[in-house]
Amino acid sequence: MTVPDRKLRAAVLGSGNIGTDLAIKLRKSRRLDCAALIGRNLGSAGLARAQAEGIPVSALGVNHILANPEAFDIVFDATSAAAHHEHAPALEKAGMLVIDLTPAKRGGFCVPSVNLSESLGASNVNMVTCGGQASSPIAYALGATHDDVDYVEVVSSIASRSAGPATRRNLDEYIHTTEAAIQSFSGARRSKAILNLNPAVPCINMQTTVFALVRNPNIEAFTAKLREIVADIQRYIPGYEVLVWPKLDNGRVVTMVRVTGSGDYLPSYAGNLDIINCAAIAVAEEYAAQRQGNDVEADGGNMGKLRVVR
Repeated sequence: MTVPDRKLRAAVLGSGNIGTDLAIKLRKSRRLDCAALIGRNLGSAGLARAQAEGIPVSALGVNHILANPEAFDIVFDATSAAAHHEHAPALEKAGMLVIDLTPAKRGGFCVPSVNLSESLGASNVNMVTCGGQASSPIAYALGATHDDVDYVEVVSSIASRSAGPATRRNLDEYIHTTEAAIQSFSGARRSKAILNLNPAVPCINMQTTVFALVRNPNIEAFTAKLREIVADIQRYIPGYEVLVWPKLDNGRVVTMVRVTGSGDYLPSYAGNLDIINCAAIAVAEEYAAQRQGNDVEADGGNMGKLRVVR
């Protein structure tokens, strides 16, 4: 069913750093309307900021959505992995698209620059993790250009101040989900993910390094494929940049990227939060375009234009 000339109504569940930043980003979309930011404490900084921005708020958690299912078309879950396992069945039963920004690892992984079209067929879209959004495109390019990938290791460093309580509670889930994603996208036999919370002041930008062991590495083909994918990523995450293009170092293939945030709600060093929010909105934008009967580029406002990979 198409919904012409109407923005789709999105509920953001979770009023922490990710949810609040996401709610503010949604205000710039021409296809999506932030119909509510939903938390559990009306006195929280996130709900206070949303109210100041004119965004409707609720402190009733997922019950607010389930009591008003006709008010929303899309739900972004920015709570925690454990909470998402509780939310997902009820939200899916209510017939809404659920975009999961937690490391709950429900369903297939979605990285818009790699598999957006396939992911839109799911009722629960799994956005992996922030490190997974940074590294999975690299893992995919590696696997697409090599037949024998033995091992992929991802090391992400983020500013300690950008890791809120939910992120810290979900560190084990982050590791397991990121490892599963990079193994899936690369076809590697083994994978490892490491997350460093750096307390340095001034705060560092997010950096992710991907190490790989492959038989007969083809750096030229890998680089060419990665350049194509990075061009797509930068349409919805302008702050994504390659610091070290693929190269051989002591028998390993090494690539490094940095992500700078857009500073909508959080400081620009919080690129780890920006990347997963921009990726989630890219998915919702294309879903909205299809619902509205359009097969054209999705426009995410400050995120630039996304050319859908089909």
